[in-house]
Amino acid sequence: MALASLGILVPGIAAIYEFVVKGRKRLGYRVQMDTTANDVGETAAPGALGELSKDGVPLVDPSIVLLRIENTGRTNIDEHDYAVRDDDKAGIRVSFPGRRVVGVVVTELSDENLRSSLSGLTVRDGLVELPKVPMNRHDHYKVLAALDSPHGVKKSDGPYPDPIVVGTIKGGVGDGRIIETRSRTGTPRRAMAIIAFLAVLIVTQSLLFLRSGSAIPLDCAAGRLTVTGSTAFEPVVREAANSYQEACTDASFTFDMRGSGGGLLQLDGPDTLAFSDGEKPDGMPALVPRPIAFVLFTLVVNADTGVHDLTAAQIRGLYRGDITNWKAIGGHDEPVRLISRNPGSGTRAAFQRRVLAGVREPGSNSDNCRDRDPGSPAGVVRCARDSTEDVLRTVADTPGSLGYSELGAATTRDGLALVRINGYPATVPDADNGTYPFWETELGYTHGDPDAHSLAASFLRYLTNQLGADIIRAHGDRPCAELANPQLCHPLPIA
Repeated sequence: MALASLGILVPGIAAIYEFVVKGRKRLGYRVQMDTTANDVGETAAPGALGELSKDGVPLVDPSIVLLRIENTGRTNIDEHDYAVRDDDKAGIRVSFPGRRVVGVVVTELSDENLRSSLSGLTVRDGLVELPKVPMNRHDHYKVLAALDSPHGVKKSDGPYPDPIVVGTIKGGVGDGRIIETRSRTGTPRRAMAIIAFLAVLIVTQSLLFLRSGSAIPLDCAAGRLTVTGSTAFEPVVREAANSYQEACTDASFTFDMRGSGGGLLQLDGPDTLAFSDGEKPDGMPALVPRPIAFVLFTLVVNADTGVHDLTAAQIRGLYRGDITNWKAIGGHDEPVRLISRNPGSGTRAAFQRRVLAGVREPGSNSDNCRDRDPGSPAGVVRCARDSTEDVLRTVADTPGSLGYSELGAATTRDGLALVRINGYPATVPDADNGTYPFWETELGYTHGDPDAHSLAASFLRYLTNQLGADIIRAHGDRPCAELANPQLCHPLPIA
């Protein structure tokens, strides 16, 4: 009976993995317009679109194609998900049989952050080469191509063949090829077959669990786990814990997020797990790290400063106190106010290490973050807060203020502006390539090696499998294994 159950369960689990997990990645395209220039319709200047030219030479048989590329899957797509060589800058190639490409331009972005990734759009050997654009769920962009007859002869025997779009996503649905998406009514027959097959599997698994007297899913652990540490990583951990509990109902979590340093000091037994933005300090030999995620941080300013880009030298000048008013570096006439994290914060440690070149921030001189406390020496107003949320709220409410935060937490706040560093935004490709400096490895720490069947060990595995990785990506961070240089995530060996 046990063998028969396994014979059903194993293929069932494999099928669910294939359709539900692997099928999360999907890239599609739509040809939203493909017409000769003269067929576009009435214009303010009749025939103007038909008089297109290149290098002063009129096009013989001009046509226009509007192409939409979209993430139609259930999870984000990173530049490393494109199935091409690492040195190949193009992720998708588009050809137009019977036509030559005269020009191409991006006409629409669902997210302005896509623009920098599309700067590598090129035309080569008659192909439009689209870069390996990272795309969140539901993201899309559109490109407009102007085309002409390749031989200088007007076509007279009907429409041109459809454009050919070629691209493949690693681990994508089916064979991973980019597919044409069309508006259809009703549910596709194949989708109905998959739904019916999954329904049968779910019923079968439920019966098997009932017969075995256990309803615990694969790799679940029971017990109570106290989670402490980084407030920057707290939103990820809380969402992952809620998701874990939905599947593993005998597990429960208690949260006591007090910053990376405070969490590591609290870690003293098998039922506690601490998350730290970066490595533990010296003097904690019993604590064992495990790389979980590549976490991006960003500088944030109050929106009234008029500043969106700072050089590393300007940032260090601000924190030394050399720059006291934003107008000195091209911003508005507002005094500078610095909102930091308290000592012991992993975010603060990462900022000092990676942006301030190892220089420690000076101490606070203000409680209200607007005025220096009585008796404090003259200089820039400096204050510190306990958590990422406190920093963001204070920066949003305080004119002329500058602070720092985990990227995902900062992107949804009103009253703030994210700051580029040396012209580069906080993106995984820029950090991975070494052009954006403010990032850190998120490490999960245990006191010694936990038992493989413990809740701590099971939850750490959950964070690094597909479901946990999806949650990490959704918050703007990246699983370590998905970096172009995964070694960035690993702590340096102890000398």
